[in-house]
Amino acid sequence: MSSPVVTARYNMIEQQVRPWNVLDERVLRVLGELPREAFVPDAYQALAYADIDIPIGTDTCMLAPKVVGRMLQALAVRDGDKVLEIGPGTGYVTACLARLGGRVLGVEIDPDLAEGARTRLEAMQLRRVEVHTADAMAGPVDGGPFDVIAVTGSVPTEEPVPMLAQQLAPGGRLFVIVGEDPVMEARLETRVGPGGDLRREALFETSVPALKNVPEPERFVF
Repeated sequence: MSSPVVTARYNMIEQQVRPWNVLDERVLRVLGELPREAFVPDAYQALAYADIDIPIGTDTCMLAPKVVGRMLQALAVRDGDKVLEIGPGTGYVTACLARLGGRVLGVEIDPDLAEGARTRLEAMQLRRVEVHTADAMAGPVDGGPFDVIAVTGSVPTEEPVPMLAQQLAPGGRLFVIVGEDPVMEARLETRVGPGGDLRREALFETSVPALKNVPEPERFVF
């Protein structure tokens, strides 16, 4: 007989993630094997596999499972890819990226979240994973260019996107959510061609908290 956690994880895959057009078997396998509850704050353990964003701090959240699934599928992480994750939070997406074969550098602005993520990831005995405490939106991150960049919060305007995209290696993929409430666009930016042009693909609409220290759009005052 399956345990309640195993059943909840199975239901997350079959009732939330797969129906949202996440069909990559590698991604589904990782989501189905990784203990999401190990990355969820104690107060929200009962909601570890629910179809919601889970608060993990001030204006910060764990993305809903189906959003994580679409992100991972779009990024198509290959074994050995150099991955930059902006905003690891509790480390759940970090662990997923590593399980898919990435060499992951997570950059987290909140020192408490960064320390907690490091502790959880070490407990999972994941290799090729580092979490640094810094502001990844202040400028290019040391260690690039990257094959994959995963941004786990939103940016309200297009302004930061070129800075992020310029850190991509040829063939590199950037997942970023752009816009403001009530509707934001999740998109994939891929560096293609000999000139390093970018190909943009709109993925889905969503709404998630903004990254910290991202410039707010200018407001008109009447």
